[in-house]
Amino acid sequence: MHRPDPAADLTFLGTGLVRPECVVTHASGWLFAADWTGTGGIAAISPDGRVSRVLSRGAAPLPLRPNGIALEATGTFLIAHLGAVDGGLYRLHGDGRVEPVLVAVGGAPLPPCNFPLIDRAGRIWLTVSTRVTPRADDYRATASSGFIVLIDQTGARIVADQLGYANECVLSADERQLFVNETFARRLTAFTVAKDGSLSDRRIVASFGPGEFPDGVARDADDHLWVTSIVSNRVLRVSPAGQVVRVLEDGDAAHIATVEAAFQANALGRVHLDQTPSRLLPNLSSLAFGGPRLSAAFLGTLLGDRIACFETGVAGVPHINHTAALPHPFLKDLAA
Repeated sequence: MHRPDPAADLTFLGTGLVRPECVVTHASGWLFAADWTGTGGIAAISPDGRVSRVLSRGAAPLPLRPNGIALEATGTFLIAHLGAVDGGLYRLHGDGRVEPVLVAVGGAPLPPCNFPLIDRAGRIWLTVSTRVTPRADDYRATASSGFIVLIDQTGARIVADQLGYANECVLSADERQLFVNETFARRLTAFTVAKDGSLSDRRIVASFGPGEFPDGVARDADDHLWVTSIVSNRVLRVSPAGQVVRVLEDGDAAHIATVEAAFQANALGRVHLDQTPSRLLPNLSSLAFGGPRLSAAFLGTLLGDRIACFETGVAGVPHINHTAALPHPFLKDLAA
């Protein structure tokens, strides 16, 4: 597989984005990213790079702080709210209206939430990184309070617990396995999915090395998983057997060493993650497959203001609602 050169092989779309942590692609060529502008919402990037926004209004906790996002079949977006101390899952409509989907589970308010995933049955899998407040106090190898919530027709329940800072998750092609990144435990973990959504047979698929903190995850058509790492700004491809291959890197050796030393000393904090020497991929956080052949990787970042893209040479698997209707006002010219 060709290993892209970030300086030569990356292209960029959009401008002025605010914390585009998560990216969703669409068959129309539009991209959507979490955006913290104003009251928070979604940034939409047209195929020619123009940026439009739908910002939250109304009854939501304002500002809404989108981390992971997911496009629903109705054209609305699910927003995992990453507040300073509060969380929740919310639905954002095209006119900015927001409605709560889930704000508590098991009788307890949801902590800051990370990522929502929709399966073919319409169930929602929601990751929560940590119960620790502030969450930076859990940037530790010993992190173990993250969990996964399943929302289905019977309600919401925790189906996996004691995760080492749960981040993005993805399902296998047959939806019988769920994979989740445990960022500060530095591993990619798999579960077996029962028909009722129960998770069992927890196992480690891959462990990651110095400077590698897995955040985003996506699947390609060959059942390899593509993992993004903050700090080291790496894209890693993980085979079904757990072999890890570095596909792309835009890291700074001195910065990685500083962060790694802080991590090993149990002193990692916001100061380490809120800065990066990288100019191209400032704290790489997510990857979504898109483009005409679904072989383009679109990259979200924590500290960037645009979406990077490179050609992978393999077909990826996009979000389940890649071809969903898009009734939003700013997309009215799609049919023109």
